[in-house]
Formats: sequence, C-alpha cells, structure tokens
Amino acid sequence: LLSRRSRCPEASEVTRVPFVSLPAKFSESSDTYHFLYIKEHKVRDGSDTSRPTDKTLFVLNVPPYGTKESLKTAFSGCGAVRAVYLQQKPGALPAKSKPPSKFFDIHCTKGFKVAYVVFKNPEGLRNAMNLPTIEPFVLSTQKCPISVGIKKWAEEYRSALVNPTDLQKDVDAFMQLHDKKLEKEDAAAEADAGVPDEEGWIKVTHKGRKPGLRRTETVSNRIMEHERRKRERKELLNFYTWQQRESKREHIAQLRRRFEEDKQKIALMKAQRKFRPY
Repeated sequence: LLSRRSRCPEASEVTRVPFVSLPAKFSESSDTYHFLYIKEHKVRDGSDTSRPTDKTLFVLNVPPYGTKESLKTAFSGCGAVRAVYLQQKPGALPAKSKPPSKFFDIHCTKGFKVAYVVFKNPEGLRNAMNLPTIEPFVLSTQKCPISVGIKKWAEEYRSALVNPTDLQKDVDAFMQLHDKKLEKEDAAAEADAGVPDEEGWIKVTHKGRKPGLRRTETVSNRIMEHERRKRERKELLNFYTWQQRESKREHIAQLRRRFEEDKQKIALMKAQRKFRPY
C-alpha cells in the first residue's frame, strides 16, 4: 500500500494557515458560547480588490443570528472596519444584480455562514489575530442588539407588508418600460423588413389576419375585466334545492303578473277599437 505522502507528493508544498479558535457568546447574560474560527484571508492571484489580503479577516462558523452589524461592532475594537460580507460558503463574492423590485428582495443567508471582515488598515487584521482566546466576546450588545425569537419574526412580518399604492406605482412604471421596449422592437422589425443583410439574405416574416394580442398593460386590463364578467355570469346562483324552488316560484309569479298586464292591455285596446288580432 502506498502511504499518504507517496500518493500525494504535492502535499508538502501546500502551506496551510491554521485557524485561531475565538470563543463568542450571544449576550453578556449567556452562559454558553461556541467558537468562531478566524484566519487571514488568502487568495492565489490577488485579484480580489474588495477583500485585500492584508486587511481581510476570514471568519468561519458564524451562527445563524450573526449579522453584519453585530460582527462589525464586535471586531471594531481591533480597528476601524470598512465592510463585512456574509456568505453561505467560502468563495468569490456573488455578482451584484439589481433586484427586479424593491418590494421583493428576498435574498438572505440562512443557517451557519462565513464572514469576511475588511479593516481599513492592516493593523486591524493583526489585532484581530492576536485577540485573547480565553474571554469570549459578545455579539449582541446594547449598542448593536440582535433581534431573535418573536421579536425577529414580528419585524420580518412588518417588513414583508407592502403598501398597495406604492406597489401599484412600481408595477405601472415597469409595464410602461416594457411597453416602450416592445414598441422599439416592433419599429426596428418594420425598419429591417425587406432590407438584405450582409450576405444578401432578406428576412421574411408573416403576420396572420388575426395576429395575437401583445401583452401590454391596456390589453391585460381588458382581458382581466372580461374574465371577471365571465366569472360573474357563471356563478352558481341556484346551487341549493331551496334556491331552485324560490327561483321557480318567482318565475311563475312574474309570468302571472305579465299575463294580467297583457289582459288589461287587450281589454283597453278593445275598448278603444284598436284590437286587431288578424
């Protein structure tokens, strides 16, 4: 059998930076604590400009209740903190993308996570690596409390509530931009119709007699109104047996009332000699 070193000859060339275990607890009154594992952030090519290696602290095993603000406050004693990045797992920073709506930005990191604490000066990183490993530092303080339990759920519920007026304005603005985009596409297609490309080919498009409706805001509103009226007509008004009996009784009473009215009209026309049945 081959030994571990013989199977992996390059293992001796890899330099592994050991982690420093740092005790941390939720609050001053907490009796229990768990460990954060910290080390200097290292990358091979040094292309990560947002997390420079001489100023960035890599933190592993961050608890679920840990926030950017709590970590920034906890490590601010080592030096001024420029930024804190929380991720589900180690790796490159996710690409920044603008959410489609400010009302539904549901991106959040759940469970245990990793953090990158970026100091303004290299001295802050050195101080963090030399923190005492005996006395645990507190994450939830009076200056930066962490919401947990029912209080956290209530805050998340309140933040999830959306003002219908503001939401409608956001939807209208989005649909206006979408309609303008469709108009530009149609105008560009009409301008290119019959024009040969670089190789001399002409793109031919066919539109039927009844082209499909473009999903603009006006058309969508009309379709929704039509569907609403259609549903109202299909409602089960006489679902129960007693409703059917009442409906028949009212129908018979209405027929009798019309019959009596017709008899009175015929009698009046006879009296006026205007009744001509043939």
